[in-house]
Amino acid sequence: MVTEQVSRMPEDADVMRADSLAREIYAGVANKWALVVINALEVRTLRFNELRTAVDGISHKMLTQTLRGLERDGLVDRTVYATVPPRVEYRLTEAGLALRDTVNGMCSVTRRYLSEIEAARHLYDTRGDTPR
Repeated sequence: MVTEQVSRMPEDADVMRADSLAREIYAGVANKWALVVINALEVRTLRFNELRTAVDGISHKMLTQTLRGLERDGLVDRTVYATVPPRVEYRLTEAGLALRDTVNGMCSVTRRYLSEIEAARHLYDTRGDTPR
């Protein structure tokens, strides 16, 4: 039974607990920039500026923060080469590659249902009883 499995889960792995490590990790990964960076690193290793070009609209500061968070959580590996100037590359770790499959699924759902989502948003936004 599913509830029995969840109840035996270590407290730190339970995303339903506000104070769990899993919730903290989930919050760091479940933001638009982290998901887009994971998607950009899907195929190959990229340098910082290649990532910045690939992720339209992200600032230098936000990309740096996002990469640091993903590296801290073990989803991105950062390699620094001792050259002048230093060369830094980013790639997904095994955990990042596993998460990439979920990100790709989210992207696929968005593409598949884009027109329905757009129509629902329009309907919601034009209803007279919608709190603003």
